[in-house]
Amino acid sequence: MSIVRNGAGEAGLHPARSVRSVCFNVERDKEGGIGMSERSALQGIQAPGSQGAGTHFVRRGSGVPVLFVHGNGVDHRMLLELDTVFEQIGGWERIHFDLPGFGRTPALPAPGGLPEIAEWLEATARDLLGERHFAVVGASLGALLTRELAARLKEQCLGFALLAPVVDSVRDHRTLPEPAVLVEDAALLRSLDPADAVDYAELAVIQSPENWQRFRDAVLPGVRAADERAMDRLAQRYALPTLPDAQLEGFDKPVLIVAGRQDAVVGFHDQWVLSQRFPHATFAVLDRAGHNISIDQPEAVAGLLARWAEQVAERADNP
Repeated sequence: MSIVRNGAGEAGLHPARSVRSVCFNVERDKEGGIGMSERSALQGIQAPGSQGAGTHFVRRGSGVPVLFVHGNGVDHRMLLELDTVFEQIGGWERIHFDLPGFGRTPALPAPGGLPEIAEWLEATARDLLGERHFAVVGASLGALLTRELAARLKEQCLGFALLAPVVDSVRDHRTLPEPAVLVEDAALLRSLDPADAVDYAELAVIQSPENWQRFRDAVLPGVRAADERAMDRLAQRYALPTLPDAQLEGFDKPVLIVAGRQDAVVGFHDQWVLSQRFPHATFAVLDRAGHNISIDQPEAVAGLLARWAEQVAERADNP
């Protein structure tokens, strides 16, 4: 997540569940390749309200499926660099998709809030995976959706990793540090397009050419592609009817929670409290890292993910 447009977080009634399938637009990479080639849609019927358009996702490799769920205001490219971690380990099918209203996936119809996106995510996962066991990596709001998905498909989920996770979507419920910029680079900001400079500086705690380049490649394209009307609808229903954590009671599979010490959007204290719910959780708080934690500390995040992925792979061999 990069741009913060949270609403009041009022929860609506949980919508009735429906049987549905999703029509997909697929990009399947050659293993180890850089280029992506457009593929025809998989079988399925369209998601409600999509008017025949489909979910956009990138699918790489083969093996145990791992889903990547990005946050608010960005798209699948936010987490795409983390793909390398799983490629190097081997034995992972990596699935990166755009949530509704972000990237190239059409927005949901009204009301189009967080409960509806959670329903969409479950339907999409069921269509993609069937009854296969899987793991999930979620960032920011995507981490809250990850916990909700794991709670709904508890028996199938082998474990999940949460990066700068939203613990509670209601901002007033969060314990937050004061905003801080540890390294300023005024010359860099002046050299950028003014709109780009504003978006970059909003959450950058370490301003540098290298940090900007990672932001430019991973975050900015999704910021520009986001459907503003869909984001407005999401802001009006920015809470689930109930948090999923009570449903995850007894979840004894590998969990990774990584927080940024300078994250003034979701903080790091609530994430520590959350980690205490899971008997096999690894918790890390990274200094010199804000909300865009994989942009600020890519090597540290990659190392933690690699260790978690190995733990999940062991579980996959003995589900």
